[in-house]
Amino acid sequence: MSAEISHTQKRYGTLSMMAAIFMGMFLILLGHKALAKGLILGSLFSVLNFVLMGEILPLLIGHSRKKSSLVSFGSIVFRHGLLAVPLILSLKMEWLDFTTTVIGLFMVQFMIMGDHLVKRFLPGRVKQIQD
Repeated sequence: MSAEISHTQKRYGTLSMMAAIFMGMFLILLGHKALAKGLILGSLFSVLNFVLMGEILPLLIGHSRKKSSLVSFGSIVFRHGLLAVPLILSLKMEWLDFTTTVIGLFMVQFMIMGDHLVKRFLPGRVKQIQD
């Protein structure tokens, strides 16, 4: 796996889990444990999905179109099946909230979008933070 993919995974995975944990702690302080658990569980699976995408990406390069398509399809089916696990759990278990689980599943995407918005609208502050 390339260093750039690894760096990207680490950056957004860390941001996602930190955001989920802090929001979860806030929700627990407000007395909403089910909301917090759903958010954290969804975020965990979101990061896992993101890491799997990065691991599978090198397998798609340098092979025939047929093999790459097969690996890609298998990856999509597996990852979507994996993302279904927290959704099913949140529907079956009353100690998990479905809505916050869904929000947690999009946590990596929220962090990527937020990072790009910060870079777009606060470019000077980003350079100071990254250095």
